[in-house]
Amino acid sequence: MSTLEALRQSTGNTPMREITMSQAIREALVEEMRRDERVFIIGEDVAEAGTVFKVLTGLVDEFGPQRVIDSPISEAGIAGIGVGAAMTGMRPVIDIMFGDFNTLTMDQMVNQAAKIHYMSGGKLKAPLVLRTTMGAGRRSAAQHSQSLHAWLSHIPGLKVVLPSTPYDAKGLMKSAIRDDNPVAIFEDKMMYQLKGPVPEEEYTIPFGVADIKSAGTDITLVATSSMVLVALDAAKQLAELGLSAEVIDPRTTVPLDKDALIASAKKTSRAIVIDEGYEQYGVTAEIASIIADGAFYYLDAPVKRLGAMNVPIPFSPVLEDVTIPTAADVVAMSKVLCGRQ
Repeated sequence: MSTLEALRQSTGNTPMREITMSQAIREALVEEMRRDERVFIIGEDVAEAGTVFKVLTGLVDEFGPQRVIDSPISEAGIAGIGVGAAMTGMRPVIDIMFGDFNTLTMDQMVNQAAKIHYMSGGKLKAPLVLRTTMGAGRRSAAQHSQSLHAWLSHIPGLKVVLPSTPYDAKGLMKSAIRDDNPVAIFEDKMMYQLKGPVPEEEYTIPFGVADIKSAGTDITLVATSSMVLVALDAAKQLAELGLSAEVIDPRTTVPLDKDALIASAKKTSRAIVIDEGYEQYGVTAEIASIIADGAFYYLDAPVKRLGAMNVPIPFSPVLEDVTIPTAADVVAMSKVLCGRQ
């Protein structure tokens, strides 16, 4: 069964079309801005330029510069405006051009947005969306290529979303805008032109619900964001070797669907966690620990991890490619765990 056919069945055979992830994200924002006048977007180059990746092209023409706001070059200021607006009743989407620049939003996101509901005894809330990017492979060097979603996943009070398909990107974005908590969405900048089936009708995707992208029985591949494509490629190669790999996408690191990840590992008895963030102290370590604890008596091999190499992302294409997990890496590790090497 094709992905399109499977999605049609899961959504009740609603009308479907193939669009890019960029188009899916833009659709979600447009629909939510039409639905709720409290939603606005602020960031560098979001209006006239439509962002550096052209995801928001034309939004300012419909909603005007009062709701699609070009900001000065100050990520701390963008985040501060967003937190203040959210606390006073608006639903801002703050656009941070590159995920690396979240270093400049940390005080507002970590010390203000994440904690205000708790510190006010539930009297205040900060329903804002931090929309930003992740991922290497674009030859953008060390300050524009990092995947830093583990940082925000570490902070109580923040929700973190990692879409891997156009369908997920749209449904999760709409849920994020409607959520009463601060939500960070990390979009892989190399996936904006990825096409996939998206319903024409209204839908949202709940947080904390993992998605099995490909069912299998011999090994579980837990993958996030762009690494879902890597894992699916590896699964196809493993199938040619007679090994059945289950690819499961958490979709959100916070909240995390621990039960689904553990259940998959119990079924297959082996697991690899693949994430484009740095391997040390990262998302792979957290998920691997959860699987090791929850599925311990079912595992036939240690839970293994594949993440970005623990070095600054190089500018050299040859060196940059070495730092990112590949399908070949996943296949090689899977063969070892399954006793095929």
